[in-house]
Amino acid sequence: MLLTGASGFIGRHLVQALVASQHRVICASRHARQSENPQIRTIGADFTRDFDIDTWLPRVRDVDVVINAVGIIRERGAQTFEAIHERAPAALFAACAASSVRLVIQISALGADEHAQSAYHRSKKSADDFLSRLPVHAVIVQPSLVYGPGGTSARLFNTLASLPLIGLPGNGGQAIQPVHIDDLVAAIIALLDRPPTSGTRVALVGPRAVTLRCFLGALRRAMGMGRARFVPVPIGFMRAAASAASRLPGSLLDAETLQMLERGNTASPAQITALLGHEPRAPKQFIARRDMRAERLQAQLGWLLPLLRVSIALVWIVTGIVSLGVYPVADSYALLARVGISGMLAPVMLYGAALLDLVFGIATLALRRRRLLWLAQIAVIVFYSIIISWRLPEFWLHPYGPLLKNLPMLAAIWLLLEVEER
Repeated sequence: MLLTGASGFIGRHLVQALVASQHRVICASRHARQSENPQIRTIGADFTRDFDIDTWLPRVRDVDVVINAVGIIRERGAQTFEAIHERAPAALFAACAASSVRLVIQISALGADEHAQSAYHRSKKSADDFLSRLPVHAVIVQPSLVYGPGGTSARLFNTLASLPLIGLPGNGGQAIQPVHIDDLVAAIIALLDRPPTSGTRVALVGPRAVTLRCFLGALRRAMGMGRARFVPVPIGFMRAAASAASRLPGSLLDAETLQMLERGNTASPAQITALLGHEPRAPKQFIARRDMRAERLQAQLGWLLPLLRVSIALVWIVTGIVSLGVYPVADSYALLARVGISGMLAPVMLYGAALLDLVFGIATLALRRRRLLWLAQIAVIVFYSIIISWRLPEFWLHPYGPLLKNLPMLAAIWLLLEVEER
């Protein structure tokens, strides 16, 4: 069996389930790493350039089943919808049709139909239609929003659900039907044993449609938090915010994802219920009781850490601006003289330190890898604190606590140093 997109969220869960079902799996991903499990073999595959059938023919030789789990939600560089969702899958599917592959399972998306408007859905539909026309037994599964531990969607919606005030597009009445990753994987495993007629599209959804408002409320309760407080956000403002967010790297919000949410994402649960032999789990069952505290903490850190970063950045930026002249320069020179800095060195130190503060603040907002930045900030704060303690010890007893406030600042920066991904 060949599984593409094996390193992705759905792919990783599929690998575990396939191995548990005693399947031998060839995992194709961009960065192939050899597995110690004898049931798993890894090969390299790059969907940004593998557009030729001859590239795929050796990979599908002697393969019984192919599952394509490759997908992106936003384009970035060479990772375009045309390349990832259309051209590379078309070459893969053509190779399957030209070889002895018994079954192809294409993991598409709910909404990839004749009413599709977004580039994401249209590109998925293009690959689905191409596969359906080939002389190979093909099944197209169309999941709704997929929720599961470690998933991008789960992190996003858990974080939103944990906010003290939850902003909703409009009144939050958008209809969604999220499916848990375990149910999605179990349904695909069932399809391997009893695939339907070739070309069938299988909707993988939750047991019933819910509004976005109800979904976030259910997640909040599942994390053991208090009653949700919602704030309606005018849809016009949300569209403007989505347009601005599309320029931010890593953002899941853009004009297209908002449009997909407004369109709705629902279908009958009959097909997945038949595959599972029972009703798929509802959102209130998405978070196991044993995971409740861990998920709540992770969700809260999702907005508390960015808030902490912004506050630290503002401290540096405002301090730099104040030092550049908002605070009387003569008074700044007097303080420098008391620590032994005067003459030509005084303006160099004053304006140099102010510019360093500004650089620290801007870098805190702009950089994605901040480990060295946090260490530099800690070193500067400790250095300032030692000098002031030596030459201006009275600031320890100042009623506004200018030196004492360095302690929580150091603790906050150290926290970010420890918990941020490196």
